[in-house]
Amino acid sequence: MRFVNGRFRESARPLVVGCAIFVAATTAAAQECAPTGDGVNRAHAIAMHGDPKYPADFEHFDYVNPNAPKGGVLRQGALGTFDSFNGFLPKGNSASTGSVETLLTANEDEPFTLYGLIAERIEWPDDRSWVIFDLRESARWHDGKPITAGDVVFSFNILTTEGSPQFRFMFQDVGSVEALSDRRVKFTFSDTTNRELPLIVGSQLPVLPEHYWQDREFGETTLEPPLGSGPYRVRRFEAGRYVELERVEDYWGAELPVNVGRNNFDTIRTEYFRDATAIRLALKSGDLDLRLENQAKAWALDYEVPAVRQGWLKMETVPHGQPTGMQGFIYNTRREIFSDARVREALAYAFDFEWTNKNLFFGQYSRTESYFSNSELASRGVPEGRELEILAPYRDELPPRVFTEAYDPPSTDGSGWPRDNLRAAFALLDEAGWHVVDDQLVNKASGQPFRFQFLLVSPDFERIVLPFIRNLKRLGIEATARVVDSTQYVNRLRSFDYDMVVFVWGQSDSPGNEQRIFWSSQAASSPDSRNFAGVNDPVIDRLIEGVIEACSREDLVAWTRALDRALLWGFYVIPNWHLRADRVIYWDKYDRPDAAVKSGVSTDLWWYDEEKATSLRRAMERLSPEDEETDGNAPPWGTVLAWLAGFAFIAWLVIARAMRRGPRRDR
Repeated sequence: MRFVNGRFRESARPLVVGCAIFVAATTAAAQECAPTGDGVNRAHAIAMHGDPKYPADFEHFDYVNPNAPKGGVLRQGALGTFDSFNGFLPKGNSASTGSVETLLTANEDEPFTLYGLIAERIEWPDDRSWVIFDLRESARWHDGKPITAGDVVFSFNILTTEGSPQFRFMFQDVGSVEALSDRRVKFTFSDTTNRELPLIVGSQLPVLPEHYWQDREFGETTLEPPLGSGPYRVRRFEAGRYVELERVEDYWGAELPVNVGRNNFDTIRTEYFRDATAIRLALKSGDLDLRLENQAKAWALDYEVPAVRQGWLKMETVPHGQPTGMQGFIYNTRREIFSDARVREALAYAFDFEWTNKNLFFGQYSRTESYFSNSELASRGVPEGRELEILAPYRDELPPRVFTEAYDPPSTDGSGWPRDNLRAAFALLDEAGWHVVDDQLVNKASGQPFRFQFLLVSPDFERIVLPFIRNLKRLGIEATARVVDSTQYVNRLRSFDYDMVVFVWGQSDSPGNEQRIFWSSQAASSPDSRNFAGVNDPVIDRLIEGVIEACSREDLVAWTRALDRALLWGFYVIPNWHLRADRVIYWDKYDRPDAAVKSGVSTDLWWYDEEKATSLRRAMERLSPEDEETDGNAPPWGTVLAWLAGFAFIAWLVIARAMRRGPRRDR
């Protein structure tokens, strides 16, 4: 598992379930994984399934440019604001400091294989009941002090007690952590069926400096850039406006094979803006260098400027092989109006993706039909083989259609008037106890009208929601949209204070423990979890544990498809859309490796090209005023001349008429 926070696209955080129920669910899903032997493994890397690709003496990853030059600046824009540098708390809007590292690190070549970063060697038994990490002697904090096993123990304890609840979910099966020496730390696991745990603690536990936090309050937000060990640190900032990171010249890990060809910019500056339009204007004016565009309309229309036509501002669509996850309109099933799956299924008929894609997105998107779209993990057809074996014991607890139909979201002819779909929606709503009275949908039993609100953080999404609201109104539903600032939005997400939101769950090639945070019954009642839909289903709990405990890649695929199918037929979201590529626009002064990477655009691998930058600067200096055309902010020269000619002609008519009349006589 690599915990991936999905990028927000098209605009790219019930009752408490008892521990006994959760234990029962875990036991029901347990699988017998035969140990590969009875010995202890010692290596430079560890793979979830199979063996690592790179040997112990590898020099660098295949997809990097090992000779990439260091230097230059990368300026990017971010939407919203920040009020803290402590990103481990369930409060505040934090900004990245580029200084936090983990014991192990992943790569782009393998689904879930980790190589040593702070840790030099890894030791584990065949049953993976514990893991020991030997720390590198060269590993240092930015103040020069060594990173010790005590720092690792401190990090685990402070994050699982005072940090975000996500850490407690991820590390709930860690029985103990102990420092065996200054450079040797051991994790012992209470659940020996979860083969992912050694990789989880290696890659998902941020290592923090104990000596730095001894005299500071960890549980409070702070604008003091904390001490770290990574390739970057905060050089300067202005709260809510920008953060500037500088590359650490004496970074201890610069020559490690896992870091060769990476972290190439001397400075990375992030400017914060209130809306995406301002970010695009800053990019076109040259105040920013790069943007990953997440709006189809902007990609199609907003970059008709001279810099693009001259080839100075590059627009590229970069394919990626990552699962695109699930973006959707998310029902908060904690709300009574969304507690019935028939109601949730009905409202999906009112969303006209085909019309939206044609008229708003210029046909750029594909409809999402899986929580693991764009990957082999996505369910397809009807369950069979190993997947059917997994689902069969739950036949009486799952909707019958799980076994008889392939999930397919409602579609339309794209005309904007989904008459047949709305009829299907009315039938489902009537079955669920709702009917129309005086053009308003009301509950037959209580007489309460059906009304709810879309909570949005991006004004750009209003144009997408409003046609949906129009169709809902045809069903007699009173739906409204409200755009709030990023701070309020984050706080309301954390407390599940919304009716419906738009969000994306990012996924990796190797799903695991993070699925508990997304869908488990425990997460449904835990603030700051990612279970935004409020999924509270013991069958899904069992399927999650099956994913986590999968013994092989084949088993992982089968369990993930089973989980995907159960989620889809629960109608927890109205699926949106996805793009199998990244849309990037950048000034032509950067370069990147020739080899494609699964993640698409990864600026971590890019570098500043001095020759390109010089050529770009000279080309822009040579451009004469008469060569310039409109850039959306100034009229073209032809238009200006036409205006002047028009004014001159009017002035000539006025003067000529006055001359014909002659001087006025006194009377």
